[in-house]
Amino acid sequence: MGTAAATGVWGRAEQQDFRSRVRGTLLGVAVGDALGAPVDGLTLDAIREAHGADGLTEPAPAYGRRGAVTAATQLTLFTVDGLIRAQVRRDTGAWHPPTDLFRAYRRWAATQSDWGPDERRAEDGWLAREEWLYARRAPARACLLGLGNTVMGTLDTPKNPDESSPEAAVRSAPFGLLVGWEPQLVLQLAVECAVQTHGHPTAYLAAGAHAVIVHGLARGESLDGAIQRCLALLAARPGHQPVTDALRHALGAVRQGMPTPARVEELDTDEGTAEGAL
Repeated sequence: MGTAAATGVWGRAEQQDFRSRVRGTLLGVAVGDALGAPVDGLTLDAIREAHGADGLTEPAPAYGRRGAVTAATQLTLFTVDGLIRAQVRRDTGAWHPPTDLFRAYRRWAATQSDWGPDERRAEDGWLAREEWLYARRAPARACLLGLGNTVMGTLDTPKNPDESSPEAAVRSAPFGLLVGWEPQLVLQLAVECAVQTHGHPTAYLAAGAHAVIVHGLARGESLDGAIQRCLALLAARPGHQPVTDALRHALGAVRQGMPTPARVEELDTDEGTAEGAL
């Protein structure tokens, strides 16, 4: 698939396979977020205390119901929305993807206000009119602050420069679906969009790393191959060491055998950081 995507030659089977990977990526994000929401921020001991010795073995309620859409899922969908709009604008000759993504994220921020879907402008598109988006699902303060005005963060002047939490990383999977792009461009776009809310190098490089790994998988690479490519690209970026170390730590854990709850918990030694979540 990688060769076909790079050359623009798509057979029917490849198109169907790619669509399946897109659906799998977005559904995987949503299902993972919904399953994780009830135990977000809890230690392994606290999870077992709340859900039994085996931990969470089935969907549990969060935000008043099972399977509630999280803020991370909301933002992931608006990432897709921004990428689609950027592609449309490219066809018209007016193209700057980070700006299109910033506008998309600002549309998400509007759903977190007291407005409802009936009050949105028609040009905001179908996603901003979906009633289920008008729910605050513990949105990160960094996202609300970074998107709270019309000034877009850039690498030179990032928003929240000390913010190293994982929210920018967890919304960045859709950048990896740009299978016709070179990996370094996918990394750069994810980084430029991450700094709109998270300006610490660890946060925006974790977002770029997530995108590049998804990109490799979407193009048919092995997981190990995608991670190795990611590590090579990160090596040229200032401030990459915490993200690189976290990825290498995860690879080392894989070589120890099947994952256990304790081993998974041990990977996130600094709870709440972007590299730990990655």
